[in-house]
Amino acid sequence: MHKFLWALARIIIIGAILGFLVSRWLGINTPLLKKNPPAEVLLSARIGLPPGFSISVYAKDLPDARMLRFTEAGDLLVSLPSEGRVVLLERDANHDGAPDGRSDLLTGLNRPHGLDLHQGRLYIAETDAIGRIRFDALTRQTQGEYEHIVTDIPGGNNHWSRTVRFGPDGLMYVSVGSSCNACVEKNPKRAAMLRYDSNGGKEELFATGLRNTVGFDWHPVTHELFGVDNGRDFLGDDFPPCELNRIEQGKFYGWPYANGNKIPDPDFGAGNEEKIRNSQAPVHEFAAHTAPLGITFLRSKNLPPEFKNSALVALHGSWNRTEKIGYKVVSLHFGPNGTITERNFVTGFEHKGDVIGRPVDVAEGPDGAIYISDDFTGSIYRVYRH
Repeated sequence: MHKFLWALARIIIIGAILGFLVSRWLGINTPLLKKNPPAEVLLSARIGLPPGFSISVYAKDLPDARMLRFTEAGDLLVSLPSEGRVVLLERDANHDGAPDGRSDLLTGLNRPHGLDLHQGRLYIAETDAIGRIRFDALTRQTQGEYEHIVTDIPGGNNHWSRTVRFGPDGLMYVSVGSSCNACVEKNPKRAAMLRYDSNGGKEELFATGLRNTVGFDWHPVTHELFGVDNGRDFLGDDFPPCELNRIEQGKFYGWPYANGNKIPDPDFGAGNEEKIRNSQAPVHEFAAHTAPLGITFLRSKNLPPEFKNSALVALHGSWNRTEKIGYKVVSLHFGPNGTITERNFVTGFEHKGDVIGRPVDVAEGPDGAIYISDDFTGSIYRVYRH
């Protein structure tokens, strides 16, 4: 019996040592066990905010909560890809700091992710299709049948999420991530931004070379399209940077041949110098592996003046880095001379390697508060001025 226990102990110790060495060599350090939302005491003790702001847990029990969209009635829609659901959280009419109710708006979907509302319809980006259904914001009811209007989007693989948004031009934009960490894609719709009319027709390959642009939004004044992009993995702790790109029609943004400011990729750069030279550099660089996902330009007049026309970006946090980084929400401030300044907005979801939350998307509520989804605890946080 003692020999068996000793042998078992040796296996465990050797496994732990090998696991540690592999994680250090590959830079793998990711929070694995999902948690419950942090208690209010821990939240207030850990979370850093700009002066005059507070944070609370607005909703919980939303497994793998991802993208957010407010309805005209002030309700909040949340996509739950792992459960194939879109949930409606009723607006907080009684002002108790929580939704007045919740319901499943749609179920049985194929990893629904991006959401948008346009001309009385709810549009949903599933991993391999775009669907829509009529939706009455006042009654909180869908009407008629859910229909797929785009069915040939490449699904699954390494980056499975899809995001759908309608632009100021009334056209439908869809982002599709790469199928891999770094490779030359066979399908041109991968690592790209697609554009359609509102019925899913007139498909265009709007922009390419975007490895994984999960979140994108339009500047409220200039109407320029900006998207956040996740840099590739396994090139060290501090390279390549994640990116903010000004996305323009017909432009190529470098992946997989270049990283960051047109720096040749060690695997795919050689022999592709012209493509790299003609690619678009990011207009802002985030730290490597911070994993920016959601981006939202702020439009509320209730926020302090320094936040006018700024953008909030959810940094989901690293997994391919020996020391964790990200796990916060930052604000981007656009200067008149084209400069972009990054500042911390919500910090403390990670402290000394301990993770209590992973921000995914950011939405500005009709009440002027900021709502943040967290797929690590299945929660929505509310950041508000006090």
